[in-house]
Amino acid sequence: MARNSKGTAAVKTVVADKREAILRAGVRVFAAKGFFNSKVADIAREAGIADGTVYLYFKSKDEILHSIFDRAMANFIDEGRRELEPITDPIEKLKTIARLHLERLSADRDLAVVFQIELRGSTKFMQEFSAAGFAEYLDIIKRTIEQGQKAGAFRKDMKPVVCAKILYGALDEMVTNWILSANKYPLPPMADEVLKIYLGGLLVK
Repeated sequence: MARNSKGTAAVKTVVADKREAILRAGVRVFAAKGFFNSKVADIAREAGIADGTVYLYFKSKDEILHSIFDRAMANFIDEGRRELEPITDPIEKLKTIARLHLERLSADRDLAVVFQIELRGSTKFMQEFSAAGFAEYLDIIKRTIEQGQKAGAFRKDMKPVVCAKILYGALDEMVTNWILSANKYPLPPMADEVLKIYLGGLLVK
């Protein structure tokens, strides 16, 4: 007998909730113990489920790390597209991108630790992640630079892809410093400091 639509929806909700709980637990465990020192059993314990349940949703802790990255990037890119859609000024678009980047990571320090430290512990992971959502994120910045060049606001003697990587790198460094600093300070305002320097070299004089 076929499962009714309500029953199917309920099952999907349970699966989604359990998967989400595992991913949240993975972020906390990886941030606290480090990816290579963490075990699936640690994640299961943090999520409040049996070890075997984790394997119903993920093949390994590597897949959990991949999924954490994929989910976070997808959410960030979706949010960014919504915020950027009504903005026509390329300068304001860059400011919005920078603000969202720092706001998103400062809102979840454990996720920031996983992004800035744990994802970089392996060349293999970095290569895989660079080919995934990271490339899409860089493309959004690159197309914003191209838009500014066409509008005559940005210098045309600079390669958009290089400009995109420089902006990402500067924001990335701000997040890393924020994580490692012994001083507690708000991260989002650093977006303005980065843009002062960045736009100083990019804008047409």
